[in-house]
Amino acid sequence: MGERKVRVGELVKREISSLLHGRWRTEAVSITITEVDVSPDLKKATVYYSVIGGREAVAAAGRFLASVRSKIRYELGHKVILKYTPELNFVHDISVERGMRVIDLLDQIEAEGESAGETGESSDNGGADFQGNEGKDIRQ
Repeated sequence: MGERKVRVGELVKREISSLLHGRWRTEAVSITITEVDVSPDLKKATVYYSVIGGREAVAAAGRFLASVRSKIRYELGHKVILKYTPELNFVHDISVERGMRVIDLLDQIEAEGESAGETGESSDNGGADFQGNEGKDIRQ
């Protein structure tokens, strides 16, 4: 059932995205459907979305998706043939924002390392980053 659950999730994701960007083009221009997690019985689906913009845009997208949830489910039932059309629950996905934050932090660390190299400072710690307590190299 796990493989079917994943396939149904991907199909629902594609169809919801197509509906949003076809029927509600102006309202959904900044919304991206990132993932759909379908329950094992395929009766419920958690739809994760990300939004371009700040907190106001996230709040507006949440209100919009809540207001069209039943219309999306109705249209989904006509486009995707399943025994049950899943009940949709929209949840803001912060993983994209979290990933961007990690990339920014890594860029800052890299820039600091380059500036330390230019000033002649050494950031060498004797290889302790990759060695355990016994001095074994743990890189793999």
